[in-house]
Amino acid sequence: MYVGVDVGTSMVKAAAFDGTGRELAVESRHVGLDLRGGVVEQDMEEVYGTVVAVLEELMARVPEPVELAGLTGQGDGVWLVDAEGRPVRAAASWMDGRAHELLDQWLADGTFETVFRRTGSAMFPGCPGPLLAWLDRHEPTSLDAARAAVYCKDMVFQRLTGAARATTDVSDASMPFLDPRTRTYDNGVVELLGLTHRRGLLAPVSDPIATSRTRGEGLPSGVRIANGPYDLPACALGAGVTAPGDGLLIVGTCLAALVATTDLDLTGEPAGLYISTDRPGHRLRAMPAMVGTAALDWVLSTTGVRHEEVDGLLASTPPGAHGVRVLPYFAPSGERAPFVEPRLRAELTGVSLESTRADLVRAVCEGIGYAARHCLEAAGLTGSLAVCGGGTRSPAWMRLLADVLGRPLRVVEGEVGARGAVLAAAERYGVALDTAVWTRPTAIVEPDPGRAAYYAEGYQEHLARLTEARSRART
Repeated sequence: MYVGVDVGTSMVKAAAFDGTGRELAVESRHVGLDLRGGVVEQDMEEVYGTVVAVLEELMARVPEPVELAGLTGQGDGVWLVDAEGRPVRAAASWMDGRAHELLDQWLADGTFETVFRRTGSAMFPGCPGPLLAWLDRHEPTSLDAARAAVYCKDMVFQRLTGAARATTDVSDASMPFLDPRTRTYDNGVVELLGLTHRRGLLAPVSDPIATSRTRGEGLPSGVRIANGPYDLPACALGAGVTAPGDGLLIVGTCLAALVATTDLDLTGEPAGLYISTDRPGHRLRAMPAMVGTAALDWVLSTTGVRHEEVDGLLASTPPGAHGVRVLPYFAPSGERAPFVEPRLRAELTGVSLESTRADLVRAVCEGIGYAARHCLEAAGLTGSLAVCGGGTRSPAWMRLLADVLGRPLRVVEGEVGARGAVLAAAERYGVALDTAVWTRPTAIVEPDPGRAAYYAEGYQEHLARLTEARSRART
């Protein structure tokens, strides 16, 4: 049996697979998010305790020997830990917006662009650079007390294995300090962000990903486990997206577009990032937008619509949602891909007393689709497109998404991130698994030519409205 653990932003999941990649069982539990005035934090002890709990539940359901385990989880944010991997304060989430004024300053003085030209990473308020700089200015005692500033999965790995020190991998380290050419930290960027005196907090990069054995919490003692990659590249592995030009769209809490590439183009508008992978020279051009299904969840909760009603509502109103339009930029920290606009907010237009709940739901789904198309184009998609994430549970939304994107979708269901974590661990340990079998799609969704043509025009209108909204956000 193979076990994959995915420590997400709002949900921790553990999945068991057999040798062919078939899911034997999945256990999951919610974890809390503390949101207040743009600050978004998580209790690290709650996160770790939830990981142990779901693993114990999984082991009770499938009492088989564990061949190996792979670990993945949310990226970015700042998880300050002591020498044993225990928290010195709450984790600052990747959704955190407290550093937006600092990022505004860096956008204005050229620091933001300089960092992108050196590392291929377009900073946003919730990434480690701005957050560490903010903490250094406003909460230096927390940094003084920490041994390392790590990422979510790194904290979990150290606690599960009892490792003597925290480490990270090239995928998590890709934002914003890693030089993608040397695959080591760029000390010039550390200096540029005013963090040279905090350089010692950056965890050593294990390249390839670190391996160890568990110490008996959650998983039996002595299980081989690998730390990473983080959730975006893990999903790409789990969906079979490794050939240059092929892409993955993750329709989850955030909307992430990833395209496999061997290129490194640091020109053009600074946005997104290049995620280094375990294979030197192979990267993922990533455009991780801030909001995906979270936008739909907000509309559903606001209108009192249940998730199981979505498909019926999408079928009850036509493309274009009777003129209702949504720019789906709902995150309190603005947008980070395929552009960075910390003050951008969502906009609903065309709403009248005649607008229905179905119109609002369809308009949000269409808006998310347009945002996805924008991200995929910016990431350089030229090959096939796989789709995974919670949004795939809605067949009607997948049909709408295929129409908006104007291309077939390889729908990959199940715990794709956990699956990718297992495949990464197997590669690291030299365990032969048939990746083609493990990553085969569950369905292919073809676009309707007529609706695709309609949405091609709608996409151009979306870009025009977005340009106006970005201009307003800067005033």
